Amino acid sequence: QVQLVESGGGLVQAGGSLRLACAASGRAFSNYRMGWFRQAPGKERVFVAVSSASGITTYADSVKGRFTISRDNAKNTVYLQMNSLKPEDTAVYYCAAKRVGSNEYDFWGQGTQVTVSS
Repeated sequence: QVQLVESGGGLVQAGGSLRLACAASGRAFSNYRMGWFRQAPGKERVFVAVSSASGITTYADSVKGRFTISRDNAKNTVYLQMNSLKPEDTAVYYCAAKRVGSNEYDFWGQGTQVTVSS
């Protein structure tokens, strides 16, 4: 079992930056594919970024060039650096972990609110 706890959300003005962190409990963090997702009010949860176990990263088009996902396996933590934030980035951000061989993400955090004011 893996527990994920996000932190770092808050209120920021457009153009500003935030760094989210997701701390994972349990073993074998380095073997997990770690993703960030977000859900805006009244909308479905959508993919933001992912880091494979080997560190290969992929981003949604909407955040490419502005957001950076990284991981520190020694600290069992994955980060999402968000720069040049826009009001449309306002959402609850969730991290998730996927075990090797899983078709879906196995574990989810509780989410952290990011609000970008114009």
